[in-house]
Amino acid sequence: MIGLAMLSAMTVIAFGSCSALRSSAVAPPPNILVDQFGYRPSDTKVAVIQQANATAEDAPSLYQHLTDTFQVVNVAAPDVPVYVAAAELWEAGKIHDQSGDRAAWFDFSTVQTPGEYVVKNARTGETSAQFAIAPDVYQDVLKTATRMYYYQRSGFEKAPPHADPRWTDRAAFLGPGQDPEARFVDDKENAALARDMRGGWFDAGDTNKYITFAAQPLHLLLSAYTQNPALWTDDFNIPESGNGIPDLLDEVRYELDWFQRMQDDDGGVFIKLGALEYDAARTPGRDRRPRFYGPKCSSSTIDLASTFAHAAVVFRDFPALQAEAETLEARSLQAWDWFNRNPIQTECDTQEIKAGDADRDPAVQMGGAVLAAVYLSQLRDDPQFHTYVREHYRETRPFDNAMGVLYASSVVDGLVAYSQFPKTPTDFAAQLSADFSALFFDQLSPFFERTLDLDPYRAYMPDGQYHWGSNAVKSNFGNVNDAISAAAATRQQADMYTDQALGYLHYLHGVNPLGMVYLTNMYDVGAEYSANEMFHEWLGRGIYKNALTSPSGPAPGYLTGGPNNRYTGPAEGLAERPIMRAYLDRSDSELYMWEITEPSITYQAPYIRLLSRLSRSPLASQSSTSTVLKRPIVN
Repeated sequence: MIGLAMLSAMTVIAFGSCSALRSSAVAPPPNILVDQFGYRPSDTKVAVIQQANATAEDAPSLYQHLTDTFQVVNVAAPDVPVYVAAAELWEAGKIHDQSGDRAAWFDFSTVQTPGEYVVKNARTGETSAQFAIAPDVYQDVLKTATRMYYYQRSGFEKAPPHADPRWTDRAAFLGPGQDPEARFVDDKENAALARDMRGGWFDAGDTNKYITFAAQPLHLLLSAYTQNPALWTDDFNIPESGNGIPDLLDEVRYELDWFQRMQDDDGGVFIKLGALEYDAARTPGRDRRPRFYGPKCSSSTIDLASTFAHAAVVFRDFPALQAEAETLEARSLQAWDWFNRNPIQTECDTQEIKAGDADRDPAVQMGGAVLAAVYLSQLRDDPQFHTYVREHYRETRPFDNAMGVLYASSVVDGLVAYSQFPKTPTDFAAQLSADFSALFFDQLSPFFERTLDLDPYRAYMPDGQYHWGSNAVKSNFGNVNDAISAAAATRQQADMYTDQALGYLHYLHGVNPLGMVYLTNMYDVGAEYSANEMFHEWLGRGIYKNALTSPSGPAPGYLTGGPNNRYTGPAEGLAERPIMRAYLDRSDSELYMWEITEPSITYQAPYIRLLSRLSRSPLASQSSTSTVLKRPIVN
């Protein structure tokens, strides 16, 4: 998540009615917005009809279409609509402050037959993007989004058949002075301190690697697996496919191997690895910059302890991974002991290694420690871990600050799961369940209860959450809603929160003011209007710059950062737009696009987690107990 000294052309033109910057070859999206991938048969299905950039002075003819009659048309039999109804104005035609739009809703939830469809304006003939209705409608999307982590692998050749020929590269950072012999940043000339730190994932648009930035994604991916293991097959076309281990776990193992190389013999963990300057090569495999690692820190050490313990709990169920699980458990304990012998540090990362500040505040580190204790308690018959969770869980961000559930979802997952683990003391499990019920249904109700009506695009967030990386926060809003749904006491309440969770997914899939799927280059997966550019050292410039106008375009499935109402760059007028439109489909460094379109492993994981949650059948969503509170559903 950095700024780079890159040069690229600046062709500034309008992006449809919302005046974003985009290639002149691209037609604007229609004003009938749907999830461009589609819907599960029994889900609520609502198309949003928009009048973009509305004003109080608009003539009624400019928004006449909002109350038109619309049709659902099966593209295989277009002559006879399968459903016809009028749209309903959102808030009686009120202009929505966060988008600047008027809107209407066209509910076609009764259409459940699998097939390919469009929504059509019966008067004007305008149609939405084509979409599918199918039980497994998101499976290809899930595979594509998960493969982002394969393309982010460091020290690993991207070659066919696993890499598309458009996005190949030699293994990165394996040369002299690079990851196999990285030097300590505070003693650069001391060859005796060189360490083999190859592997792992590039963090974001940059190619640095951070223990603290990777911990939450690892937890979320592990939780995505445990909540829906049948979804995670062994055929995602990565090099490990076909080995009998779900490919999601194989991808997690690739990162965990790098984590092991970052751990010292005394149990402490070095915080980050990367370069000292920004001038990246054309592709990571051509980059010859020397690489350096940072000091051992309390934040990185406890993050390793928690992720290794979590992975050990998951891996021990696979006979082929039992030895690996034992190694991870032993290393987790080493890190746990180091963390408890040393003071908590908050100024450990000097940032000489560019660029993100990898330090974590005490509340976040406490969350990591509680998570480590949660999972170690299931691996070891040692009461210290139960005692630690009991004594410290209220110091974690979800309980220290209710809205912290959006930024500490791995802690929420861990504690909810802990309340259901068989080894958890019965009285404490009941206390945790009661505390989460109070959190979900009392403290969070102003932000999560009946929010569909607050946003015509059905994915409400307060203004303050439209910051750098807002699309990840959107995903986390969806994840929290789904968790609350699972804890609901009535079927009506559960359905309300599930509908809200789906709204955030549909937002990311095109039901937003820009009408854009916020995943890159998804045209081959079903999108008609996809993010065409992202800020990325490799896949965001040159032949990869634009999905529609460059020879290769970016690799598919990267979730971009999202609208940012705190944008500080020079793009004229962007900071003054309504906050949901504070986005440019660009990758240019001179426009500070790292603040808007840069992807990150930390953004990708909440989205994958949400997609995994909402790929379950409705019955499975009510019967799953791996990471949700169990409460009886009353019809």
